[in-house]
Amino acid sequence: MDLNSLSSAELAARLDSADSASRVAAARELYRRGRTEAEQAISGWRADAQIGEFISNHVTVGIAVRPERFARIRALLGEPRLAEVPPDQDAEEFEWSPDGSVHLDILTTRAVGRDGAIAKFLTKFGEGIQQVEFLTPNVDEATRLLALQLHASAIYPTTRNGADGTRVNFFLASIPSSGKILIELVEAKR
Repeated sequence: MDLNSLSSAELAARLDSADSASRVAAARELYRRGRTEAEQAISGWRADAQIGEFISNHVTVGIAVRPERFARIRALLGEPRLAEVPPDQDAEEFEWSPDGSVHLDILTTRAVGRDGAIAKFLTKFGEGIQQVEFLTPNVDEATRLLALQLHASAIYPTTRNGADGTRVNFFLASIPSSGKILIELVEAKR
């Protein structure tokens, strides 16, 4: 079957397949799609010499799934470590890199129907690509430059704590032909 013809939700549903090859193929396609859309959305960021220095080529695609699918995927993958998510954020997550070049964060809500970001996403859009993360050496400076030079507005007025001691901020960036995508800038723990 041609995975290009499947929706992101259909691909997310394959992440809990009993067949390892199907899981990995779905992961690769979700990563490819998320990265392609994100790169289109931030092409102007990369074109700016100053800002481009703050946007790494290391990309992680965040896939939101319902809690029951999250539990099945995690069990099939041998119970990978859950990230330490700040208590004020309604999310559970773990990282999965099936082949070293594909990096996914599998995300779910702690409380379906609540007002957390993942719960809202699942209610509005269903399962699929929720965000694309780019590492940055300094999220504050990247955010400042994006606002100053490209008039890009961050979701949060200041950098906030992210999973596993990271520092993060988010941008809703336009994809030239197909809407918007949530971009997360992630500064690793120092």
